[in-house]
Amino acid sequence: MNAPTLIAHVVLVGIGATALMDLWLWLLSRLGVPGTGFAMVGRWVGHFGRGAFAHAAIAKAAPVRFELALGWATHYLIGIAFALLLVGVQGPAWLAQPTALPALLFGAATVAAPWFVMQPAMGAGFLALKTPTPLKNGLRNLANHLVFGAGLYAAAAGLASLAA
Repeated sequence: MNAPTLIAHVVLVGIGATALMDLWLWLLSRLGVPGTGFAMVGRWVGHFGRGAFAHAAIAKAAPVRFELALGWATHYLIGIAFALLLVGVQGPAWLAQPTALPALLFGAATVAAPWFVMQPAMGAGFLALKTPTPLKNGLRNLANHLVFGAGLYAAAAGLASLAA
């Protein structure tokens, strides 16, 4: 696979996996399960340019222009970056013959980003320990990232079948 094709495949796998996660989050929201506020992700990222990387409570931080769009863009760019990292670890041959286990394990590992970076930086604490229901939130995070892992596999498998 040449470099432009490889990059396109990785980008599509990242977008596909992130879209599946978003579908999952939407279904959960329809069932009354609280979801991720991508505006707050955008607000957090929007404050980087002001030198603020951590907040006591991101909801109380000053809003930034286009924070919802910035949050969604950040969400998808992270998904693409994770797909790139998975292919970097597994090798490009994984894209031609993807297997579920590495994608699921990798998806589970990506939960480290919200648990140890994003949530603490936005005021929720490590493992969401500063939230009213940390265990429930942490398990929900893990489930969401397992769905992302399933999406990595599904998107790669779909692309591989199209290329065959």
